[in-house]
Amino acid sequence: MKKNVDKGRQTDLLIIGSIAFDDVKTPSGEVKDSLGGSAVYAAIAASKFTASGIVGVVGDDFKQDTLSLLQDNQIDTRGVEFAKGETFHWSGVYNDLNKAETLDTRLNVFADFDPKIPVSYEEARYLFLGNIHPALQLKVLEQLKNAEIIACDTMNYWINTTPDLLDQVVRKVNIIFINEDEIKSLTGLQNVFDAGEKVLSMGPELVLIKRGEYGAVAMGRDFMFFAPVYPVRNVVDPTGAGDSFAGGFMGTIVKAGCINEKVIKEAVINGTITASFNIQDFSFKLLLTASQEEIEERKQKLIKYMGM
Repeated sequence: MKKNVDKGRQTDLLIIGSIAFDDVKTPSGEVKDSLGGSAVYAAIAASKFTASGIVGVVGDDFKQDTLSLLQDNQIDTRGVEFAKGETFHWSGVYNDLNKAETLDTRLNVFADFDPKIPVSYEEARYLFLGNIHPALQLKVLEQLKNAEIIACDTMNYWINTTPDLLDQVVRKVNIIFINEDEIKSLTGLQNVFDAGEKVLSMGPELVLIKRGEYGAVAMGRDFMFFAPVYPVRNVVDPTGAGDSFAGGFMGTIVKAGCINEKVIKEAVINGTITASFNIQDFSFKLLLTASQEEIEERKQKLIKYMGM
């Protein structure tokens, strides 16, 4: 996979996904009404490398200072729609830090989410479709004909309930982010490398397989790269780790202005590092305040551990 993409646009990376308030309980404590959602986590991670614009919906309980927090971190919020009602709300507990147990999901205004792409975003060359209904992902793709690098995320719920629509999405994207359990469900294959090859045969040029504590694998048609996790010993809250990985990855390729094997390797490592900051505090608190020096320090340590 090797592409050059035009640079210099105001919003190079467009992120579509959920914006939520989360109640999360882990062995380290709990928080209520913390800002989350796939679009938010991905955009915060991407902000360490590039500017982005987000498209999502919030309720009238969403405060302006919360919106300003995003705007102050290279995130254009013109695509955030305010609807009458309450913002999407998720409650979960981690008795096992590798798996969330959902206690309550209130879709609220997100139940009627109909992505509307501002005119100023229509020329975005990079697109990340967060974990939303495949029908909505397809609707976005219909509106963004100029996108050259399209990535998507999904989950077992869509794999099991809307397989035909998801199949259409997968065949239209360049990159797919998917975890180990999900890719096995999607393909019916138990070996992740066989599963990765099957997904590549469907259309994507790159598959990012997230393997939790075992790191990540990037698979192309004639390319493979493994990266371990950064060794975090004080995991506080894993919520949004996958979205933070995807945001760090996408932010890196936007900053590079192209995608090739060298950039993919750097993007996987950067995604691993942004995820490592994300899991060390509730919501994205530590990731938000992580400096470029701190990110680079972790990056160099991981590269050393990998023997690169």
